Amino acid sequence: MTGPGSAAAGALEQLAGRGQSLAVAESLTGGLVAGALTAVPGASRVVRGSVTAYATDLKRAVLGVDGALLAERGAVDGEVARQMASGVRRALGADWGIATTGVAGPDPQDGQPVGTVFVAVQGPDGAGEVRRLALEGDRDRIRLDTVEAVIILLLSELTENARAQDTEQHRGN
Repeated sequence: MTGPGSAAAGALEQLAGRGQSLAVAESLTGGLVAGALTAVPGASRVVRGSVTAYATDLKRAVLGVDGALLAERGAVDGEVARQMASGVRRALGADWGIATTGVAGPDPQDGQPVGTVFVAVQGPDGAGEVRRLALEGDRDRIRLDTVEAVIILLLSELTENARAQDTEQHRGN
């Protein structure tokens, strides 16, 4: 499975099979992740909604990202991404939340070079992962690669989570 379309379909299929939902928090991708997910037929069974918190103050006000963290580290940070994913889960009442934050260019931001991106997935029972990416290319390429990376991370987390649950359920049998 490669590309955001097939990964999105796979992730949504996994979530639908579990009866679980998804919410999206985006910054540098500006709605592209939600667009890629909702392009999949049947996405409405799983996708609750999305928040494009492009401005830093919205990350705090809407998604509940810690204001002191934002003041100290800026918006381009792994913990900010994690809190965005957790915050959108809570705000939209979803089982899983995914988030993107970073620098698509043309200029550095928060002391981070262009191409520095953090993607995060947060799920039930503490499941989650944050990845730092160092992407290359122009603004469009960085944004598209971020969409693919966060959706693939979600699919990976769902697959790992399913394997862990299966192992737990069949231990000792």
